[in-house]
Amino acid sequence: MKNLGLVDAERFIFLIQKEPFDYTEWQKDLFADLSAEELNRRAVEFCKNEKSNATPTKRRAASMMRKKKEFA
Repeated sequence: MKNLGLVDAERFIFLIQKEPFDYTEWQKDLFADLSAEELNRRAVEFCKNEKSNATPTKRRAASMMRKKKEFA
């Protein structure tokens, strides 16, 4: 939930419960055909895209969360 946020976490849980499939098995097979290097490349690219696509509200929220952790 920390990475998804409350709304997206609830949406994720809803989708998993709605569909009759084994999430654990699906997750195991999701990247089975990728090498570690390719998986890493895709993860880095995804992170770059997420940062560039972040709305000002998301950036502000992320900044506030970092500050909150600094003072905790």
